Amino acid sequence: MAANNRRMSGKKGAQVGSGGKRRRGLEGKGPTPPAEMRKGHAKQRAAQTKARRAQGRTQGRRGGGRTASELVVGRNPVVEALREGVPATTLYVQQFIDSDERVREALQLAADRGGINLMEAPRPELDRMTNGLNHQGLVLQVPPYEYAHPEDLLGAAADEGEDPLIVALDGVTDPRNLGAVVRSVSAFGGHGVVVPERRAAGMTAGAWKTSAGTAARTPVARATNLTRALEAYKKAGVVVVGLAADGEVELGELQALDGPVAVVVGSEGKGLSRLVGETCDFRVRIPMPGGAESLNAGVAAGIVLYEAARRRS
Repeated sequence: MAANNRRMSGKKGAQVGSGGKRRRGLEGKGPTPPAEMRKGHAKQRAAQTKARRAQGRTQGRRGGGRTASELVVGRNPVVEALREGVPATTLYVQQFIDSDERVREALQLAADRGGINLMEAPRPELDRMTNGLNHQGLVLQVPPYEYAHPEDLLGAAADEGEDPLIVALDGVTDPRNLGAVVRSVSAFGGHGVVVPERRAAGMTAGAWKTSAGTAARTPVARATNLTRALEAYKKAGVVVVGLAADGEVELGELQALDGPVAVVVGSEGKGLSRLVGETCDFRVRIPMPGGAESLNAGVAAGIVLYEAARRRS
């Protein structure tokens, strides 16, 4: 009996099937996808990075684009930026910092404004963030600036039922000059400023400070190609006026300031570039009885904007 039980216990019963898994496992999985489509592959990561850059360039052409975030470093610069209303997202304060009047004021200004994160960070982290600059325990992060498109400035004038009054900067590389022009455009009822995308000053913290807060209500547009942007203005009925020391027309004789106009200001040293100068409808000089050879961009733009505002009033 025991032997019989042993034989029965060793008998195999019904087996559960594999459901076809073994058969499918022997089948081929098709051709190997290219490296660019294989998850985690170095070539796929490179392709994704390339696509993101291409998308960024497309967005830059469609609109004005945006800059990268910026850091204001040091106690005095941080306090001045906060006083002038420079946009900020985060104020970094060094751990165990020796607090003085400037540190306390920075903390108070950030708290009063609201919307600014206060972050405590060890000194090595601030050193890393600022690439070893003398931050003195205070670092202010300025968010990317959202540029308008040059056509947006025409739309802003149309919305207000006014003839466009626009200033374009050609080769101006000092952010303080850009800030001064933004301030003048705001003061004399202009509709915005156009800057080239390359080799030109952008809306940095320094430009914000010089604008004395007016950059918050005066748009700055960025053009991929300034000459093409000016040609588009001309097609829209805007007279393009370039400032030049050897201009054929004196400012007081220029009738175009009464209507839609874009005033182009070149760099203090080189003036207007050749292509931009050739695009202008008029090249205008500002009379200077004192004998100065040239004016900086902020002063020159302010003079022309005043004359335009005077005639339009």
